[in-house]
Amino acid sequence: MSDRLSRRKLITASLAAAAGATGLGIAARLADRYGLIPPDDGGIYGVGETMTYAAQRLLTHRTLAREYTRSDISKVAPVKGEPPENETYQRLLAGGFADWRLKIDGLVARPTFFSFAELKRFPAESHIYHQACEEGWSFIAEWVGVPLSYVLNLVGVLPRAKYVVFFGFDTNFDAADKRTIKGKWNSIDKADAWHPQTLLAYGMNGKEFLPPGHGAPLRLRIPRQLGGKSTKYLSWITLTDTVKDIGQGFGAGGVERGFSWYAGI
Repeated sequence: MSDRLSRRKLITASLAAAAGATGLGIAARLADRYGLIPPDDGGIYGVGETMTYAAQRLLTHRTLAREYTRSDISKVAPVKGEPPENETYQRLLAGGFADWRLKIDGLVARPTFFSFAELKRFPAESHIYHQACEEGWSFIAEWVGVPLSYVLNLVGVLPRAKYVVFFGFDTNFDAADKRTIKGKWNSIDKADAWHPQTLLAYGMNGKEFLPPGHGAPLRLRIPRQLGGKSTKYLSWITLTDTVKDIGQGFGAGGVERGFSWYAGI
């Protein structure tokens, strides 16, 4: 048995014992000691969110989501929400996103803008996964794109970075004060960011481009979490050591509407 596995088993057993014998508060403090506190740890459900996140991280850190065959692909892939209606997005869509750029900055050695053509020249992967929505519907689709880890390695993520934050085209906020923020945004930890199945997807079901409703030109795909974590219409990725200064400090716009930051399945 590896030292890492032994350590995880020990921490997991300690969390369970603390929760059962001494109370959830002590278990949460133990999770904090090992850096396993999610951004939405406050409030009435905070300890429960922490326990869920900590247990899943310890037990499923590198496990793979199930992958399917092309014969399993759903005939219908439901869409939630409409594409951005702002002028910038509509102009880029009409031009095949030739002028679109993905900005990556924050705690990185080489802040970079990537074009759509550049991303498509990177090593591509194809994955067929199940996507489940918090609202109960689901589908299976094939996604093509570049592993998020590949792009992050290109920009050189600094050691103190803890979260990868994603913003869509329709995200609006004051650059000097990101507390008031509207639109699609989310964040994940480094474990999911470097997971081998986490993809920056630009194609779907054999199509060269994503359908607009599914997030063109680029969307995140995290098969180990519910669909709401797979941010669509990406325009900006930033690396940070805290999300407390973004929105209400919970790590995602959806958390402010009642969803959990960690949506593992």
